Amino acid sequence: MGAQGDGLAQGPHGALFAPYTLPGETVRGRIDKDRLALDAVLTPSPERVEPFCSHFGTCGGCLLQHWQLEPYFAWKRTLVAEALAREGIEAQVHPVVDAHGAGRRRVIFHARQYGARTVVGFAERRSHAMVALDACPVLAPSLDAALPAARAVAAALAPLKKPLDLQVVATDTGLDMDVRGSGPLPPALLVDVAAIAERFGLARLTRHGELVLQRTAPILSMGRAKVELPPAAFLQATAEGEHVLADAVLAASAGARRVADLFAGAGTFALRLAETARVFAAESHAGALAALMKASRATPGLKAVEGEARDLFRRPLMAAELAAFDTVVIDPPRQGAEAQARELAQAKLARLVYVSCNAATFARDARLLIAGGFRLVEVTPVDQFRYSPHVELVAFFQRG
Repeated sequence: MGAQGDGLAQGPHGALFAPYTLPGETVRGRIDKDRLALDAVLTPSPERVEPFCSHFGTCGGCLLQHWQLEPYFAWKRTLVAEALAREGIEAQVHPVVDAHGAGRRRVIFHARQYGARTVVGFAERRSHAMVALDACPVLAPSLDAALPAARAVAAALAPLKKPLDLQVVATDTGLDMDVRGSGPLPPALLVDVAAIAERFGLARLTRHGELVLQRTAPILSMGRAKVELPPAAFLQATAEGEHVLADAVLAASAGARRVADLFAGAGTFALRLAETARVFAAESHAGALAALMKASRATPGLKAVEGEARDLFRRPLMAAELAAFDTVVIDPPRQGAEAQARELAQAKLARLVYVSCNAATFARDARLLIAGGFRLVEVTPVDQFRYSPHVELVAFFQRG
């Protein structure tokens, strides 16, 4: 099984990628360069199961519903172990923690116009063509109203004839939707989409982050804190995933007195860490940082939280600055944090907790940290993007 979820075979000109196949199967299909368009599975794997979504095989969202979970989880662990091995790193890689939980709590629907028809859904794999969804079974029940609400908003904005992205997040107080791609809305359309937000009971509707209508503040609990999310906020994909990652971070940070949380977002880790330690939170997104700081001030019993809006790619915390902390937690985006890792490697720092959503960039940064004197104690892969090739992880580093 390849790293992107395609079965691998040897074709007439080298490696052949065969989507929707499994190791050990005999299949028939049509070869196009290095890819096989599957026509039939002649000898199925005993690990093959019946996909449960009617859109599977067309929609590009899920690639692996046809695989039993046990070998699927083992494969995801292998993705992490192989990424480390490519950088010459040996480490204890634990079995994958299943963090799908109730399903994904955030989603981005795409809306496109095909003549007079408005299609709302996801893109086909390796294509800009759209799949018109009737449902998405990997979404949490808290997003049940998201697709019909997105359809209604897209239909109201159809006269603009623009491709739209509609991000919906399930919060404790209702759905939060942000519409992108529309450009400024004429007053009549603003009235229409505001009425749709009322009809579907959305907590908030924004356009490119600008408020259209708010019935109630979109609130999400993070530990004891209640965070009022900024529009289009980044969150862990599932509620279970957030809890699993946060528990691992807290366990690895036990006893810390002064913690730096880098790429802190809206406070997923910082607000929980502040229950027992003083926290410095660095985050480039001003809205997310403001939400974190507001929640920290409003939550009784938290220790001091200091925040700084800072682009850690262009201006990482320097080794001298990092000397103020006994523990650092870092959760960068998919590109990793090479510049910050170089400073961490030089810092007089006892321990580091690295949360990653990309095993390859994590392994690159881990090599820098190890070269600087850190020891990679353990790595725990976490799966909250079920049926996809994405895998997250929590890694624990110590000096010496």
